[in-house]
Amino acid sequence: MSGATPLPPAILLIGPTASGKSAVAFELASRLPVEIVSVDSAQVYVDMDIGTAKATRAERARVPHHLINLVTPEQSYSAARFRDDALAAMRDISARGRLPLLVGGTMLYVKALREGLSKLPPADPGIRAQIDEAAMRHGWPVLHAQLATLDPQTAGRLKPTDAQRIQRALEVVRLTGRPLGESYAKREGAELPYRLHAIGLAPSDRNVLHARIAQRFDAMLAAGLIDEVRALREKYALDAALPSMRCVGYRQVWAFLDGTLPPKELRERGIYATRQLAKRQLTWLRAMPDLEVFDCCDPAAASSVACRVAEWLPRGTAR
Repeated sequence: MSGATPLPPAILLIGPTASGKSAVAFELASRLPVEIVSVDSAQVYVDMDIGTAKATRAERARVPHHLINLVTPEQSYSAARFRDDALAAMRDISARGRLPLLVGGTMLYVKALREGLSKLPPADPGIRAQIDEAAMRHGWPVLHAQLATLDPQTAGRLKPTDAQRIQRALEVVRLTGRPLGESYAKREGAELPYRLHAIGLAPSDRNVLHARIAQRFDAMLAAGLIDEVRALREKYALDAALPSMRCVGYRQVWAFLDGTLPPKELRERGIYATRQLAKRQLTWLRAMPDLEVFDCCDPAAASSVACRVAEWLPRGTAR
């Protein structure tokens, strides 16, 4: 038998918002030579710190962080770019003799990294303009009904008001003549060149997670989330439809600043939206293969994860 070169190790730590991923990550960093790679679609934006629960400068000085503050809130950032950037960061970390620790809750990014990306056609501005014009005349629910006749499987997964995804699905059908699902089946670069230990955090008691979510949103408001969004609106040419401003928390504060969300409803709507996000994240997490799950409600979760990862790694890896 030929001796194949073993794949370098990497750790993946995922879980819903407010599950304590950061605490576990810093516990791992205290025991192992890790560098953190963010798997968070909101933390890529500069000047969006409070509402994304981004690591502080002091925390980043203590443990190197990658894939944060990459683009302005005016710009977009895709799963394809994330995969390229994440693999580049992981290669650099491994070359320094350290361990990549991927931490976050953007499950689409996790899926892209582990399974590769679908070969989809690039955006076509002309077709998008036609779709947008039709949406302005008839409304997105009508276009959703059109999609249901062309690609019922995709339409069944989307809400009639999900403008961005309806637009892309219709665009792909028009460009390829095939449903979006058929294009997604053709994946490129699927093999991850790492030996991955995937750790998931999930609550044994949803009420505990919900309480943490409420505390977290209250803390963000107290830390100045409203002022942060106000400053973003003054500094950048933003609108409510941009991906950055559709992030949970930012979307609700935007509506509050616009006067379409009463002040007394801001907290309630923000907490509810965060709970819905956590619910979607847990649905993704339950469907992920090869995931070792720990109870995020357990006060000893961070220590338990660190001990388990240390067992998995080769001897001599500790700091």
